[in-house]
Amino acid sequence: MEHASKESPHLAPVFAHARKLLARFCSSRRGNVAIICALCALPMVSAVGCVVDYTMASVIKTKLQAAADAAALATVSINSPVITTATAMSGSGTVTNGSTTATNYFNANLTTAPADSGYASLASSATVTKSGQTVTAAVTFTASVPTYFMGILGYKDIAISGSSTASYSLPTFIDFYLMLDVSGSMSFPSTTAEQQRLMAVNPDNLGEYSGGCQFACHFTAQGGCGQSNQGPIPAVGASTNPSPGGYCQGFIISRLGTTPVSFTSGTNSTNGNDVNWSNTPVSTCPNPGTTSCIQLRADAVGYAVNALLAQASSTESGDGISDQFRVGLFPFIQNLCSSSAGSSNSCSVGLTSSISGSTITTFAEQLANLLDTGQNATLGSGGTHFENALSSMNSLITSVGTGTSSSNTLPYVFIVTDGSQDYQTQSNGGWGSQNWTSNSTVPYQNSATILPPNTEDTNDYCLDMKSRGITVAVLYIPYGQIADPNSSFADNEDGYANNNIANIPAALQNCASPNFFYTANTPADITNALVTMFEQAVSTAHITN
Repeated sequence: MEHASKESPHLAPVFAHARKLLARFCSSRRGNVAIICALCALPMVSAVGCVVDYTMASVIKTKLQAAADAAALATVSINSPVITTATAMSGSGTVTNGSTTATNYFNANLTTAPADSGYASLASSATVTKSGQTVTAAVTFTASVPTYFMGILGYKDIAISGSSTASYSLPTFIDFYLMLDVSGSMSFPSTTAEQQRLMAVNPDNLGEYSGGCQFACHFTAQGGCGQSNQGPIPAVGASTNPSPGGYCQGFIISRLGTTPVSFTSGTNSTNGNDVNWSNTPVSTCPNPGTTSCIQLRADAVGYAVNALLAQASSTESGDGISDQFRVGLFPFIQNLCSSSAGSSNSCSVGLTSSISGSTITTFAEQLANLLDTGQNATLGSGGTHFENALSSMNSLITSVGTGTSSSNTLPYVFIVTDGSQDYQTQSNGGWGSQNWTSNSTVPYQNSATILPPNTEDTNDYCLDMKSRGITVAVLYIPYGQIADPNSSFADNEDGYANNNIANIPAALQNCASPNFFYTANTPADITNALVTMFEQAVSTAHITN
């Protein structure tokens, strides 16, 4: 007997629908998303937690870094006791109490109480050292920041660390020795217009120079200047030309001035009427182109020196250090006029820290009064003797320090000159020579040459100073071409002077220390160059030391 099973006709649709659902369920992949999300939830939560924990650690490190930065800067600020201590040190090394001061500053900058700080196990250290003229503070720190989310993974805290360094350049104590050329050639007027004005009224050597002498000669002995054809210049016996006459008039005219201040036409024989003979001679001439005086190069140099002194005073104020600089003024002609530190005489000012005082500033303003008179036994007369002046300056500087203190000063020599050397001398109208023997290059004692070493003198006096650690700076005021040179005057002195001009710059540059050679023509240029020389000296001294 066979047994047969049949679906109920009423249940067939139900079973068909169930089979479809089962097939759809078996073929569906949408459940994987839920599974994957469940599997990824833990690392995703961990990653977000790490970001939160590391962000918190970064915020705390920033706060500690700011405290370290502020501590390092405060430690080497100008008003810090650490700087006072470092300034008093004679050499390099660890600054006493510097570490303690820096650490105290660091702790004081942590404004959050330790309990609320968010970090633990904070440790800090600091060092303060002096190397040359540089004081350096270094602050370091380490700490740990507790974690929240990363703790689930076994990382209980995050280690942080940082450091900060700050430096301060101590003021360098410098002695400035200014060698100022006051030989006759520095009586050349300061501008072309001033030169033309002097030539128009100057009777000196008028027989040889019908256009007028170009130098404001200052020789005060009778016979110093020929005055034939002197025109309206005061006659022999007048106060400016006492009997028996023949006294140089150029310098006194430059102190009296003229009206007008320029001459576009006319000759010396008539324009002499425009000299202000009734004026009281001025002792200073600060500006060109005024009726009161004719400005000379020595005038311009004197006022440039005062600009340097003003800059030095300003720098001292900015550094907050008194007596940081000493300046001495040492004019030279045949000889260098000098005086010891803290003293002065009629032709020099020794090194002084009173750089804004009337002694040195008045001396600078009146520098032109020291132009060659032929009567100053200390300065001598007649020529420009670098061989004497440079050798004397080298002997004058007895100590070469490093600039770390007022008792260990760094010396700088500033030479302001037109660079034209000759070996002639003059005394009461009589001419001679010193340190000279005739040769093919220098056949006469007034044959212009360059500063040594030259064919007459092989000694390198500048090198002697530089070898000792003295910085030599040179401000070259170019020697002016003598117009209408007279070859018959004084064994062709004009010709030798003019032919020598091309040789001067290289010789002066060789004398100067690297990057310390300057050239200036106008009064403004002279002032700017001298101030720039000072600023470069201070800057270079900071870097070197």
